[in-house]
Amino acid sequence: MDSPELAQAVDALRRRLDPGTRTILGIAGAPGSGKSTLAARLQEEFGAGTAVVVPMDGFHLGNAVIDGTPLRARKGAMDTFDAGGYLSLLRRLAARDEAVVYAPEFRRTLDEPVAASIAVPADVPLVITEGNYLLADQEPWKEIRAQLDEVWFLETPHELRISRLVARHVSFGMPPEAAEAWANGPDEANAVLIRSTRHAASHIIPWR
Repeated sequence: MDSPELAQAVDALRRRLDPGTRTILGIAGAPGSGKSTLAARLQEEFGAGTAVVVPMDGFHLGNAVIDGTPLRARKGAMDTFDAGGYLSLLRRLAARDEAVVYAPEFRRTLDEPVAASIAVPADVPLVITEGNYLLADQEPWKEIRAQLDEVWFLETPHELRISRLVARHVSFGMPPEAAEAWANGPDEANAVLIRSTRHAASHIIPWR
């Protein structure tokens, strides 16, 4: 693992896991901070039979809902997610009373969420969910935080985040100038809000 803070958090997480219970770990951070990369690494570290990643991004509002509205220019902002649906899923995952729970996944190649794409069997002890607003204190995000046993906040250098975001947007078809404008515009507006929630994290993890 890349930092002493991360290594300590992983060791503590490993100690708390119990096959008879379920731990739901949240990974929060600004756009481009590396949330999905860390979630995938943790799943690999613990093993597919022990950990499943369920991203918050599966609850993006569909383009059919936001196209032609002001939300389209702010896609990725807090109010462009189905927070109630995400909360309901987390409650089902915490209850662990269904043989399998199916979660949606956001497909960047489609720019759309796809329902029932991730299977979470009842015997999986660790669910990792990553997203921007896991520490927000607005409703229903406050209730979402209550479903999470821990939330780690990724602290990533600003310049690195922006360069990752621009490269990501370009890789999915956005012209470079538009990618830079989006990374420094809507993405950065969301990042300011997300950074204001970092004090509520269980651990703050320096991440490159």
